[in-house]
Amino acid sequence: MFKLYGFPVSNYYNMVKLTLLEKGFDFEEVITRPSQEEDFLNISPMGKIPCLEVKEGAISETNVIFDFLEELSSDFPLYPLDPFERAKVRELSKSIELYLELVVRQLYGVALFGAPADEALNAKVNEQLDKGVASLNRILIFSPFAAGEVMTYADFMLYYTVTLGNMATQKALGRDLCDDLPGLKAWLGVMDSNPLVQKVNAERDEALKEMMAK
Repeated sequence: MFKLYGFPVSNYYNMVKLTLLEKGFDFEEVITRPSQEEDFLNISPMGKIPCLEVKEGAISETNVIFDFLEELSSDFPLYPLDPFERAKVRELSKSIELYLELVVRQLYGVALFGAPADEALNAKVNEQLDKGVASLNRILIFSPFAAGEVMTYADFMLYYTVTLGNMATQKALGRDLCDDLPGLKAWLGVMDSNPLVQKVNAERDEALKEMMAK
């Protein structure tokens, strides 16, 4: 059985968790925060989450875990078979991470952890978002999924970026990502109807509620 290290508020953790569920792997969740403790650094060299432990050892970095799980099981493919289409899914996933997820992440201190408002930061994030969403609108398909007709890793990357990130942009900037990305709202409805997404979300929401209450 695999061990998935992390905690359910983490969007990257939930991307991997959903992958494991969709592919039908047996796994144990080991609730762990990012840590610089030596024991954890032995399995996650930067102390980051998620980290996946398998019988051969441990693997960190979400996109690497995606690739490992895809090579391990093709029963429920989440990459296209065609090499070019597969590359386009990777391109879209990386673009979501670089130009949306890492941008909105800068707002989490204010939106989720009670840090004071920072107008200079807000202005910077707004400018970066303008560029990021413009680029994404050139490659997102939403027909009905992010990269085309079938669900892929790009959907997992986008879903757990915008469901957490939109909370941050709305609270800090008064900006709704559904207005920035045409097709996003309908696509969210498609993803929200997935029973395994609902399961992951219920556990995320409970963990978020507990975190915010502290």
